[in-house]
Amino acid sequence: MIRFLAKTWREWRGYIFFFIFVWIPVRSAVVDYSPVPTGSMNPTILEGDVVWVDKLAYSLRVPLTTLHLKQWAEPARGDIVVVLSPEDGTRLVKRIVGIPGDTLSMQDNQILLNGEFVAYTEPEANYGAEIAEVLRPHAIFAEENLGGVKHPVMGISAGSGAPRNLAPVTVPDDRYFLMGDSRDNSHDSRIYGFAERDAILGQAKGILVSLDINDTYLPRLDRFFTPLR
Repeated sequence: MIRFLAKTWREWRGYIFFFIFVWIPVRSAVVDYSPVPTGSMNPTILEGDVVWVDKLAYSLRVPLTTLHLKQWAEPARGDIVVVLSPEDGTRLVKRIVGIPGDTLSMQDNQILLNGEFVAYTEPEANYGAEIAEVLRPHAIFAEENLGGVKHPVMGISAGSGAPRNLAPVTVPDDRYFLMGDSRDNSHDSRIYGFAERDAILGQAKGILVSLDINDTYLPRLDRFFTPLR
């Protein structure tokens, strides 16, 4: 048994060292990927997308911790981020809608930011062709201009699983207000409150691969290696 273990160690130690000292630190502090199983970011991110996460977008962390070694930027309004849920610590993918000092509210799914309605325009693409087939008859799309970041948002006419109205709130220091782009199907800051700065793990920059887990279970080749906005 000892000889077997020694032989196994000699054969596998290179892979073990790589996993412990390269793979884990890189995924923890430099770049990572995150599968998205839910539709809370429709139509920007679809169920079955795997997004890549730039963990150096804002700072350098000590691997496997939330401690910052060096910080060079702050999360910005409109950024899509991977964040630890304030409720249970699970990884979420959400969009930053409010940054520290912002006052925001909602009226019938429209955001008021610092006293002014955010601009909404007609959709620029046929987003309905990409979402789950069961949602297509009920989905309503628009382009939202959030601090200069123009991106699609979606509402669901058949019913709302999230609040469409929100009394004015002011984002405290070192906190962020997060929402999903699918405004009627997102468990976000309207429900669990503000997210802490240290809970933001990085910025989701693009889609690596995508699989249609709603309908056909086929790869969505046109979404491979596409940027997020």
